[in-house]
Amino acid sequence: MSQHLSKAYYERWNADEQARIDADIERYRKADAKVALGAPAGAEVAVEQTSHAFRFGAHLFNFNQLGSHEANERHRACWNGTFADGALFNSGTIAFYWRPFEPVEGKMRFEEGPEDSEAWWNACREPKLQRFWRRPPSEPCVRFCEDKGVWKHGHPLVWSNTQWHYPDWLMAKLPKEILAEMLTDDRSGVSILKQPMETVLKRLPSDFPDIVESTLRRRIEAIAARYGERINSWDVCNESAWDWIDGSLVPGSRLSRSRRTWMPGDYCHWAFREAMRTLPARAVLSINDYKLDEAYAGQTREMLARGDKIDMQGMQMHLFNPDDVNRIAEGSELRSPAQVRAQIASAHVGGRMPIHLSEITVSSPGGDERGEAIQAEVARNLYRLWFSLPDMAAITWWNIVDDCGAPGEPSVSGLFHRDMTPKKAYFALDDLINREWRTRTTVRAGADGSASFRGFKGGYRLSWRDANGATKVIEATV
Repeated sequence: MSQHLSKAYYERWNADEQARIDADIERYRKADAKVALGAPAGAEVAVEQTSHAFRFGAHLFNFNQLGSHEANERHRACWNGTFADGALFNSGTIAFYWRPFEPVEGKMRFEEGPEDSEAWWNACREPKLQRFWRRPPSEPCVRFCEDKGVWKHGHPLVWSNTQWHYPDWLMAKLPKEILAEMLTDDRSGVSILKQPMETVLKRLPSDFPDIVESTLRRRIEAIAARYGERINSWDVCNESAWDWIDGSLVPGSRLSRSRRTWMPGDYCHWAFREAMRTLPARAVLSINDYKLDEAYAGQTREMLARGDKIDMQGMQMHLFNPDDVNRIAEGSELRSPAQVRAQIASAHVGGRMPIHLSEITVSSPGGDERGEAIQAEVARNLYRLWFSLPDMAAITWWNIVDDCGAPGEPSVSGLFHRDMTPKKAYFALDDLINREWRTRTTVRAGADGSASFRGFKGGYRLSWRDANGATKVIEATV
């Protein structure tokens, strides 16, 4: 318990809640194992967990961009598919935002260019003002994850957002008067974004719906051709629940009216059909959103009923506003155990559908000792709760380095200071992931030469001495 959090906070995170979390972690995150060894009966067997089945992740958006080789080295050391070197993350989210990924039509940033090298960023005086800040090319990130045995998650393939994703060159294919109306006039019934679709199709160039679809299809095909066998999971469609609620995703339509711009007809369904066509069957396909309520669940159920291959639900649970974290510390219902369970349950389709907490933030309410202590305690309790939920498969912290978020995101929401020195929240998560949730034990071989134990799901190394005193080692998965 921290002196910086109120009695009301700990009343919400009381002993009964903590006991429930512990029991659920024991039930859902552990398994009983019996491994045939051929060891002498009674031999002492050292059991050491070497990897997690659960995915603890963070995005790689600042890969090689932190201003010095030393800072970048510490950043890269955070990822490893095993527990080697005390790494915190075994999963990395790789950026595929359309606008910076394809800044010029037809020229995709797979490989490192002049503005992408570590040396270039180390010499850059104002990194936040650069067009590729937080948007490294894909190939160095993919190769890094491959070398480290890290799960690779691509984000996102399809998104209607005009600020971060939709390319300027595609928008520029619209007539100037239409573009000006979209950008300046949002009055209901006047802006083209609010007019009936039959009117829209008469006003837009006749070939524009085909251009939107063909260019996005070309993008997906190129990414799938290069990474279909190399990237494990994908956010196929990002933040589309509001468009589904608005009735903009109409089956059979030539064009979809997003709240922000124009997309292929029925674009979320279209996106999954393209992903199913171009990516291998083993790829884990996710629908990702921040709107965690019945609408998101309803959209997901409808798409599943239409035959879309949705393997995972991506759920965002940001605490961007430091004032919200202060309210939590004072005992607010926000992000209490009851509120978190209820919100996730309302958005979940059930049926043992895996959940990826794809983007989470816990801001520090100030960069002082008090703020960092509050951030650490809130993060620790939330991670324990999230880890305990039966269908949870992965948790991804969004901005792990202070002052490296997108404009509008908090500057003190990282696990590290800007110079990559760790904060209290880092130590809290490191203690959970690398110690509390890692199984190390010693057992005796049974009469049949096997070793039985209960441990967290993942990879294991078992070692013992045979009748001649030679050390034997076997790898196993629980």
